[in-house]
Amino acid sequence: MTDTLPPCPECASTLTYQTDALLICPECGHEWSPGAESDNVEVVRDSVGNVLADGDTVTVIKDLKVKGSSSTVKVGTKVRGIRLVDGDHDIDCKVPGIGQMGLKSQFVKKVSD
Repeated sequence: MTDTLPPCPECASTLTYQTDALLICPECGHEWSPGAESDNVEVVRDSVGNVLADGDTVTVIKDLKVKGSSSTVKVGTKVRGIRLVDGDHDIDCKVPGIGQMGLKSQFVKKVSD
């Protein structure tokens, strides 16, 4: 029976099973509807797990050295109007006092305005 069920969209486990109208993954606990198509859209999360979106404001949680410069982005620097991109650095933004640069989402925390 498990041959006809799709793998888990979260962890790709093939051990999925069906309960009523939901498919369930026993490895990661993800539940989804079998008719729902997954968009394969990457969700970008900050250091504490909040989902980030274009235009959000974030705060840097660690001193970050700027590659190729003697500048440092200090802890607590607030960055407004981020833009999410694909790649190693998943945030494009303009850091005050530094300029345009890419950040990794693991080094920022979403700020609620």
